[in-house]
Amino acid sequence: MEKSTISKYDQKRSTKIYGINVTPYDSAPVKPNLDGDRLNFYLLILLYIIQGFPLGLSSSFPIILQSKKMVTYEDQATFSIALWPYIMNILWAPIIDALYIQCVGRRKCWLIPLQLLMGLFMFYMACNIADWLPESGKPNLKMLSIMVFVLNVLSSTQDIVVDGWALTMLKKNNVSYTATCNSTGILFGIFLGEVCFTLLVSEEFNIKYFRAMPGAGGLVSMKSCLLCWVILVVSVTLLIGIFKKEKKNLEDDFEKISVFQNYKLLWEIIKLPNIKGLAIALLTTRIGFIVTESVSQLKLIDAGLSKDDIMILTTIMYVVKFTIPIFISKYITSIKPMSYYLKMTPIRLVWGIVYVTLIYFTPSLIHLDNAEVSVPVYYYLTLGFVYFINDMLSFFMLLALFSFFYQISDSRFGGTYMTLFNTLYFLGWFLPNTLVLKLIDITTFSKCSNDAQNLCSTPNLTNMCNKNGGSCSIYVDGYYITTAVCAVIGLVWYCTFKNTLKRYQTLSRTRWMVYAKPSDIDEVHEPCITSS
Repeated sequence: MEKSTISKYDQKRSTKIYGINVTPYDSAPVKPNLDGDRLNFYLLILLYIIQGFPLGLSSSFPIILQSKKMVTYEDQATFSIALWPYIMNILWAPIIDALYIQCVGRRKCWLIPLQLLMGLFMFYMACNIADWLPESGKPNLKMLSIMVFVLNVLSSTQDIVVDGWALTMLKKNNVSYTATCNSTGILFGIFLGEVCFTLLVSEEFNIKYFRAMPGAGGLVSMKSCLLCWVILVVSVTLLIGIFKKEKKNLEDDFEKISVFQNYKLLWEIIKLPNIKGLAIALLTTRIGFIVTESVSQLKLIDAGLSKDDIMILTTIMYVVKFTIPIFISKYITSIKPMSYYLKMTPIRLVWGIVYVTLIYFTPSLIHLDNAEVSVPVYYYLTLGFVYFINDMLSFFMLLALFSFFYQISDSRFGGTYMTLFNTLYFLGWFLPNTLVLKLIDITTFSKCSNDAQNLCSTPNLTNMCNKNGGSCSIYVDGYYITTAVCAVIGLVWYCTFKNTLKRYQTLSRTRWMVYAKPSDIDEVHEPCITSS
């Protein structure tokens, strides 16, 4: 398109939103090339790793707590609230996007204090972790939950900042590498916070694989591990503050969009009919699998399997996750990724039944004389196979769904769209996750082995049973009841939304856009915002 044509197009196609003209401009596509951009590429990965570490801690603490046999599923439900900031960040995303100190940098002015606060709170956590999570005795679940919640507030806010900075830190022709930085960095950060943290601080892992003497503790203490992370976060933050210059954004030459205008824009997006239908589907899409995803590892620990063995198995899954996008990219980047998502849904529901069946028979397969734990090789192979298939189905569906998000997002307001879709998707996981943990606790019934009248329904009754020489044994396990209920809901979801989601992926992108004309879609690339 010639320059004069673009100018004429800009004059005719300019769209006014709340007193602001959103004017599309065109640019010739350039082949991606990381030459001169490699440091920015690795810096983005490092920032996403920092973001992923608190998420990893959010997964490691429930496993450590469950292995100590000192918490109930009600306690686990309480701790799961610590992940909720990731479903609330849409509330303050417009503020992060609209308010900044221009002389410092639109993203740096947020990133530096956020990461310094993250280091400060992690330092406080490191100094007190031995008291909050002792080797023996009741853990301080309240303080653990509060600290992980605060870290996730900072991490989720940093996610907004880094996502926005990624679009300008890399050259225009390299922006496509942002997804690689995001997926690789966050996944590796979660791996460090979940698997590495759990194994490094585990005394059992140290004794079994490094032949340490009992009482030696883990390879490192929780305090040392957290302090090392504090040093990394603070060092990276200071280096960015001193040496990294933020590029001047195109929009800095124009009048800022106010916070109020950003919120009104978000409301206009939410009011789109197709967005409403998609929101309902996203809020309920994971109910069918939520028990398998959230509770199965805890049930394996209850059955007697070592948390270290589970983490080693999880390590293998992470290695596969780092490589699997190479082999399935042609499917997830197709024009109809939701077709693959829907094909996998009934398969995963059926495979969840296989997984639950294995968990049901696990106590009899790994125990000798109902006392000594001895895990045969064939059980490890069976569990590894079942776990591998379940994890790969989950990961494939996740990639397909996010590919769909990228396809339908309005490129003019891509950050707002992706934050909205991410929020809806994770809200559809965090809320059911908390609810099923509570439901499992409610539908689980126990009784004392030497007193049939004692139902062990409270901690006092449980202590009374133990003092009298008995033990509380489960005669109705709420895990299996909850699994059956969720599987039925998942089947109903599939029948309800199958045709709707197939139709959504065939719609023109203009059906997902605000303030757009059908003829604009092929010409709109990025907004240039000017005052009216």
